[in-house]
Amino acid sequence: MLYDITRTVSTQLAVWPGDAAYQVQPVLKIEQGHSVNLTTLIMSPHTGTHSDAYYHYQIDGAHPAEMPLDSYIGRAHVVTVHKGRGELLPEDFAHVDLTGCERLLIHSRVSDLPDSAWATKFVFLSVPLIDWLADLGVRLIGLDSPSVDDFESKDLPCHHRLYQRGMVNLESLNLRDVPDGIYELIALPLKLDLACGSPVRAVLKTL
Repeated sequence: MLYDITRTVSTQLAVWPGDAAYQVQPVLKIEQGHSVNLTTLIMSPHTGTHSDAYYHYQIDGAHPAEMPLDSYIGRAHVVTVHKGRGELLPEDFAHVDLTGCERLLIHSRVSDLPDSAWATKFVFLSVPLIDWLADLGVRLIGLDSPSVDDFESKDLPCHHRLYQRGMVNLESLNLRDVPDGIYELIALPLKLDLACGSPVRAVLKTL
């Protein structure tokens, strides 16, 4: 069974304040006598469910085309957290055994929001949590929240700690109907040069 954990990219999708909203501009139309429909897309690479490239917050960081693909595909643990907002700490995962976990997907109340709603209060990572997970062998952390850092953060400590520990992240997942458990994750970024992130089509396959 497949679970599609991707937010639908549409003109109604909420984006980070100040980001370019998703637009579809027609270039050619069959109804106007052309042989094909052709469109131009305008969007932020952080639209909907996406991966951050290291270049997003490191001046010399990798672009999506250079990010480690094997981190975005493989076994993943889906874990629901009961905290509604604020930083997540190791003790927030005391109810689950993460032994052998390489990819952690964190399910919070944000998954219950419609695509058109934007959350400014949400759960986000902490440096102690990142270090604890890295020591366990976790390579990817995904959240349904729009950021791994607090919405008001300017120095982005969690983004930078992920980079320092060689980890990658996914943001704005939709885990609404996914039971906690272990799955196979496929969430590959596009092979984009020069960009700071990439939309992904994130799916979970039952084992």
